[in-house]
Amino acid sequence: MSGRTLCNVQAGCFVRLLPFWRKRSAAKSHSRVREAPRFAEIPTALTAGATGLVRDAGLPPYAHFANTCLHCEPGAHSAGVHSEKPPAYAAHALGDLFRADVMKTIEDKIDELDPELRELSLDILHHPELAWEERRTHDKLTKFMSSHGFDVTPHYLGLKTAWRAVYTYKSTFANALNEKTRVIGVNSEMDALPGIGRACGHNLIAIGGVGVALAIKATLEKHNVSGKIILLGTPAEEGGGGKISLLKRGAYKEMDACIMCHPSGTPVDHAYLGPSLACQPIDVEFFGHGAHAAWAPWEAQNALDAAFIAYSNISVLRQQIKPTHRVHGIVSGKDWAPNIIPDYSKMRWIVRAPTWSEVEILRNRVKACFEAAAHATGCKLTITEGVGCRDVRQNSVLAHQFADVVERYGITSVFEEGMAASTDFGDVTYALPALHPGYSIPSLPNGGNHTPQFTEAAGKLEAHKATLITIKGLAMAGFRVLDDKAFAGEVRKAWEEQMKQ
Repeated sequence: MSGRTLCNVQAGCFVRLLPFWRKRSAAKSHSRVREAPRFAEIPTALTAGATGLVRDAGLPPYAHFANTCLHCEPGAHSAGVHSEKPPAYAAHALGDLFRADVMKTIEDKIDELDPELRELSLDILHHPELAWEERRTHDKLTKFMSSHGFDVTPHYLGLKTAWRAVYTYKSTFANALNEKTRVIGVNSEMDALPGIGRACGHNLIAIGGVGVALAIKATLEKHNVSGKIILLGTPAEEGGGGKISLLKRGAYKEMDACIMCHPSGTPVDHAYLGPSLACQPIDVEFFGHGAHAAWAPWEAQNALDAAFIAYSNISVLRQQIKPTHRVHGIVSGKDWAPNIIPDYSKMRWIVRAPTWSEVEILRNRVKACFEAAAHATGCKLTITEGVGCRDVRQNSVLAHQFADVVERYGITSVFEEGMAASTDFGDVTYALPALHPGYSIPSLPNGGNHTPQFTEAAGKLEAHKATLITIKGLAMAGFRVLDDKAFAGEVRKAWEEQMKQ
């Protein structure tokens, strides 16, 4: 049975998530229930031989609180029904795969790098840094890539925690000397969440990008294939839109395709190759007039009332929005006391929908809720739109190449269900062909992305092993873009057709 099944939602797949996208095929999967393993405590030591770092028993606290995540929470699938996985194969059994010799090289390189990648992942896990503050991670990763033969540019394009690592190999074959060298892009994310650290697994995403780049480099050299690798260290995914900033500054313009990955707390041994939601963050401020809450409340314009009326308005609006749409937010203020009518309140909202055009329509309906609350309370209103991101459009050609590899290691690929959340990589997929598979790591019950339990899961050996398999699949897809001109053309054609939709 092929691992690339199209999950039949009516048969029970993802029972806690409504089907966000249409079926593209009538193909159905057999299913069975599997329970994800439970974990003990997070590892606190590096691999043998590591020096100079001391681990505490628990996760480090934050000294301050910052913006909550506006973008990423991949893999919003329920645990439970699980498709039968195909048998696992060793690399030497991949005779029917594109260039089995290349697959063997990729596998050998990743297995060789395994201890280094594990050490790097744990180091990043235990030193979480918030969006735009990833200084230590920036330095750690740039030093690592430089030591492996990449030309590294720190603080790339004026962004203090972005970086770029480049490697180019030119084949000595005569027919390759006059051919244009194709370029594969790879992304490594670096930031953490306030209070709960690497609760979206960015330590795994960081080593995912590193591993893919190093595997492709080794394969170009061993098989004498021309190609250029650009690995970007992309800051501030969690609400800052770091990739969007890099995209606007030209960081992706050379690339023929771009690839990365993301872990999720979904049924184990699965990869998810569906779309994500587009997203628009909105900051709302209400300015009123304070007064003594008992002595002269009639003198006030209550900014707290304005916020709660706005919240109630949106709660009512939710009855008339589509099941695939999301609106969620929080309320905050300053110097509040129960005997003082608040003169200021602030709200942070996120509007999501399957496409950007739907976000734009829903955003206007949400803004009307804020305006109504201001009118009702006599408060002044300021609305500030943050960095919005587009939905992820997975490249189908790259996706199937990836799935062909990972199914050999027992991974079932699901093409229909994607992320019921958002990422700034969506904008990258609108600019060039790209692939952003989600892959499952075992987590505790109710311990999906953006929970303390997921931070714990992201440090487990099982999560590391799942990341290595994902790296192997992405490395093969990326290498084939560089090696196979016809394949690269199919990738481009599929993207162009997709962008017409």
